[in-house]
Amino acid sequence: MLLHEFRPGRLLLGLTALALAAVYAGDAAGAWTTPWYVVVPVLCGGLGTAALATWVAYRIRRRSARSRSSESTGAPASSSGSQDIR
Repeated sequence: MLLHEFRPGRLLLGLTALALAAVYAGDAAGAWTTPWYVVVPVLCGGLGTAALATWVAYRIRRRSARSRSSESTGAPASSSGSQDIR
């Protein structure tokens, strides 16, 4: 049983943050040199990808919820004549 619903946008944003942390940790350890401006395109790309994934997941959840709902097109039970209306 799932405890909560899957949020792909949050997953992608977390992976982006971990990637940036790894890049700058490698720079701090002296493994390689990373310019300061690398954070801007990586973070913007991660935010854009996360937003797109969130939008797609929202549309899928909304479409599946709409198909699962079984709205009745008939008259409601209270006006069908089986009960008195006062």
